[in-house]
Amino acid sequence: MAELLSDDEIKDRMPTEWEHNGDEISRTYSFDTYMRGAEFVPILGKLAEEAFHHPSISVGYQEIKVSLTTHDAGGITENDTSLAAQYDDAYEEY
Repeated sequence: MAELLSDDEIKDRMPTEWEHNGDEISRTYSFDTYMRGAEFVPILGKLAEEAFHHPSISVGYQEIKVSLTTHDAGGITENDTSLAAQYDDAYEEY
């Protein structure tokens, strides 16, 4: 099982645009249209499946909110901060 990160480790490893709230980190990605955001979700899903680490994803009008936590560890681990960075890279390329 992955080890929990301390608050300082989370702060150091979490990508800039992400927020730390309790046992999860989250970010909302903005898009010009609803469909542009909806089409980004499968990209997130593919990365999650490759990492075998699955986020909560919420689709809204012109935005996608992603929340990450490692349930079996009871909080935030390197799995979360690593996948968050991959998501940011995908968003920049998208």
